[in-house]
Amino acid sequence: MTGDRKIQVAVADDHTLMRNALARLIGSFENYAVLFEAGNGKEVKDKISKHILPDIILLDVNMPDIDGYETAKWIYKNHPQIKILALSMFTDESIIIRMLRLGAKGYILKNADPDELKLALDSVMQKDSYLSEYISGKVISGLHKDIDLPDEPVVLSDKEKEFLQWACTEMTYKDIALKMFVSPRTVDDYRNALFEKLKVKSRIGLVLYAIRHGMVEV
Repeated sequence: MTGDRKIQVAVADDHTLMRNALARLIGSFENYAVLFEAGNGKEVKDKISKHILPDIILLDVNMPDIDGYETAKWIYKNHPQIKILALSMFTDESIIIRMLRLGAKGYILKNADPDELKLALDSVMQKDSYLSEYISGKVISGLHKDIDLPDEPVVLSDKEKEFLQWACTEMTYKDIALKMFVSPRTVDDYRNALFEKLKVKSRIGLVLYAIRHGMVEV
């Protein structure tokens, strides 16, 4: 964020009362403003296709017409700069992992308190990811059940392994570049190469791979 510009948020939820309450709450947060609200994925696509582009979208998983899965997939493919924070009442690990694989940067439950929502928005914007301790536990449980994630390890260079380990911390990419004594552009190259090799789409995907293959301790 530069200057006094507020972070623009879109809120997509098919329950009007929930959507309106979330929009009012987010609008009360310092440095945040609600750009638009939508009741389903079709409305989201219509808005974004008209170049009404939020910085981040709070995206309900279960919506009519076009659900959160298809909407996330479309956003990630066509406007990857828009950060997706998935919203749901469900804690099933397969749902969480599916949304993360479709490009979501984080996952938050509808029963979360306002402080957690603010923390999630801040974390996605600043660190490119957010999972609560509870949701992280569900994800790890899902990994142990072999849910639709790459099985075969791939050959990584020493620098890629080092980057992957740092990516599993709370450090920003800029901090990682300083830690590795390389330029931010080189860190971007490591990240993009790992996205391709590991067939993942986000920093969370990198973390999940590292956990599954024993490259970091949990």
